[in-house]
Amino acid sequence: MCAHVVVAEDDPKQADLVRLYLEREGHHVVVVHDGRSALEEARRGPTQLLVLDVMMPVMDGLDVCRALRVESAVPVLMLTARTTEEDLLLGLDLGADDYLTKPYSPRELVARVRALLRRGSRPLPQSLPLDSATPPATPAPPPGVLTAGALTVDPLRHEITADGRPVSCTPGEFRLLEVLAAQPGRVFTRAQLLEQLHGIDRYITTRTVDTHVMNLRRKIEPQPRRPTRLLTVYGIGYKLAEEPHGAS
Repeated sequence: MCAHVVVAEDDPKQADLVRLYLEREGHHVVVVHDGRSALEEARRGPTQLLVLDVMMPVMDGLDVCRALRVESAVPVLMLTARTTEEDLLLGLDLGADDYLTKPYSPRELVARVRALLRRGSRPLPQSLPLDSATPPATPAPPPGVLTAGALTVDPLRHEITADGRPVSCTPGEFRLLEVLAAQPGRVFTRAQLLEQLHGIDRYITTRTVDTHVMNLRRKIEPQPRRPTRLLTVYGIGYKLAEEPHGAS
């Protein structure tokens, strides 16, 4: 699909390269070189995706993402030279939907953009039509509230609670938890979860799933370093415990 994409990158050569690759995909691309301009352009619309560098003058990418998430759900792909787990999780906590660490392949960036646009173009979450009592042909995701112990996922309202408190998630995190909560106790491989998030695309890695899992644990686990809900099944993937008990 073709989209209106804003690229915020303070390096002119890098910005031109990204613009060239995205325009080859048929997208309309607007390039800005500082954070304030990125926020203004995203607000002006009709922006369908923002490619956002973290390190920019005037206003950095983290502040842009923080401000934008108060008023918009436009997908954000964050570009960063910071490679520590804490830096990456901070960006996702602020509402980024995906990230790429520098240096990156322009082809991978195009694939990430394609995946985010696919995800953003379908309704989240799927549910029963309001004017129909007929259930959908496919059983997943099922309508109604999904539960696993003290964790609830409400696809109709797009809400998550853990121990009775609301949990704020990015669309990718919500979708991952929704898939796991639909079948508590079932082990999903990283590849299966990645397909649920983005569809099959050979340029996207399973690191995306791992990052969402780490971020979700910080939000839904009493002790994120000793998870009892979102569990790792070593050598296979992840599962959501039916009734949390003990640490993984």
